[in-house]
Amino acid sequence: SSRANVPHNLNLDFIQCLCVQDILFRIHSLLPMREAARTACISPTFFQSWRCHSNLLFTKDTIGLKRGACGENFDDKIDRILRNHSGCLKTFNIDYYGTRGFTGTSYFDRWLQIALKPGIEELTLVLSETKRKYNFPCSLLSAGVRNSLRYLRLQFCALHPTVELGPLRSLKSLYLWRVSITWNELECLIFNSLTLELLDLISCPEIECLKLPCALQRLSALSVLACERLKVIESKAPNLSGLYLCGNWLDFSLVETLPIKELELQQTNLIRDARAKLPSLMPNIETLAIQSSREVVDAPMLPTKFLHLKHLTITVRSGAIVSRAYDYFSLVSFLDASPSLETLILDVTQRRMVHKSIFADSQLRHMPEHHHGHLKNVKISGFNSAKCVVELTCYILKNAVSLECLTLDTIYGSRCDDQGEDNWCTPMTDGILMEIPWALLAIKTHIENKVPPTVHLTVLEPCSKCHANGL
Repeated sequence: SSRANVPHNLNLDFIQCLCVQDILFRIHSLLPMREAARTACISPTFFQSWRCHSNLLFTKDTIGLKRGACGENFDDKIDRILRNHSGCLKTFNIDYYGTRGFTGTSYFDRWLQIALKPGIEELTLVLSETKRKYNFPCSLLSAGVRNSLRYLRLQFCALHPTVELGPLRSLKSLYLWRVSITWNELECLIFNSLTLELLDLISCPEIECLKLPCALQRLSALSVLACERLKVIESKAPNLSGLYLCGNWLDFSLVETLPIKELELQQTNLIRDARAKLPSLMPNIETLAIQSSREVVDAPMLPTKFLHLKHLTITVRSGAIVSRAYDYFSLVSFLDASPSLETLILDVTQRRMVHKSIFADSQLRHMPEHHHGHLKNVKISGFNSAKCVVELTCYILKNAVSLECLTLDTIYGSRCDDQGEDNWCTPMTDGILMEIPWALLAIKTHIENKVPPTVHLTVLEPCSKCHANGL
């Protein structure tokens, strides 16, 4: 044959050339999209690779637009790239955050026809808020797409799946943010997504109830934020262990989620219900985070227990307008109910000091002794000179016999020396900054002399760089 007449060394050279090209293509595919596009401008090999780049993430940064750039420029650049693209996509991400003049809906159907082909694994469509929402075409979720799609995130659009929608056999993560979808439509989507592991619903105003069937064997995390009409959550998903709920609608009596091990709640006037109802509703909780405001009732002392709770975070911040001074000492109820507790994080920040100061009345109240044999780490943010805060701290020092570290932070939020992109501390109001000298004095006169030698006390003051003007 003609192939047999080709010299052996020529065959070897050809194979080596292919191997080198495959390696270069592989390297190019791992580059961030903007760097991959730039590299394609200087090399024919990389240009060929760019035309079939499998991960396309379109944001104003990857496209190279200036801040506040017009949406038309954004659309034009995306359109040119997709018109010249060939091959299959694994990741397709369009994010209009930070652009002006959102006009892309006329392109979307064509763009999605290019992107939604067998092999696609991740699809993100973050649009801008408009009066008329883009209607996501469920018809493009063909059999091939449904077999490969693992991650779907939609924001500021409409989604109306019907019974004709086939099973999404690989979908693991579903994020719907400000999406127009009814419960019946969401139910249709859920029953066709039985491999779901994570479900995230944010500001979906048409959903009135959420019922998760036992067929969702892999679902482990559910997040529901600001879905105003949602009144009922029922879950029979056997492995749902993480739940995050935020909204004024929450009624614990309507939440059926017994297997939960991690729970995060945000709601006004929440503390009493959380203490009274959670131990019986969710007895397996190991990690609990509560964020509440405008508390009007102190935490009650009750016999019920969080037998498995190991990590507890409670945030009870008071605003500029306070109807009553919350008794932080009542949070002892959570400590006494948690015999396995290892970590306690409290945020007791007050924008305006309304509590009785320890310097106005230094006679401390006492609770019956209740030794805690597992509590090792405690942090109190927004520490102040309120008598009830000092009483709570003294109670912990006296009863947490296994305590190793106590951190008293006179402010709250992030600090400029924390790891991350923020190089500034969280801004503080004048009321908080004016209270700090009194907080430090309270620590010196009422706390330090009660710290056992086995406990490491850390006192954090505001940094001079970020809060110099307020100190």
